Amino acid sequence: MVYLVIIFILALALAPLAHVVPSKYQRRIAHLREFAALQGLFVEFRSLPAGVFTGAESAALEPGKTIYYGLRIPVGTAPNRPRSAWVYGEQGWRSLPRGGVVPEVLQGLPPGVSVATRDTESCGVYWQEAGGEAHITQIYQALSDLICVK
Repeated sequence: MVYLVIIFILALALAPLAHVVPSKYQRRIAHLREFAALQGLFVEFRSLPAGVFTGAESAALEPGKTIYYGLRIPVGTAPNRPRSAWVYGEQGWRSLPRGGVVPEVLQGLPPGVSVATRDTESCGVYWQEAGGEAHITQIYQALSDLICVK
């Protein structure tokens, strides 16, 4: 009986520690973000650009699971380049505003990438982190190519 009381007290004392240990999902995401940083990408929590999705397209996004993976553009590379955004929807990639040119490099992005953007400081993608290291390598390559696209 004494042993059962001791085991119960130990379990009661150690139970709060179970909340501190990261889950398998949290460890996977941390590994992906670390790998991205080693590739030269930065990861930020950013809100999706306003008004980019129709109702059907936004329904596919999981709230709180879309994050920005970006690549900084070297200073002086393209100082006069306008901001650009592209959205992946039911019919593939489209430019914002509509009618703009969609760079071919966007076709090489992995599934789960919903928006690609480029401005004077960085280019990046909004991604749901539904993949592995190979997908991050694809994102890095596409963003590297996107920097060079006029």
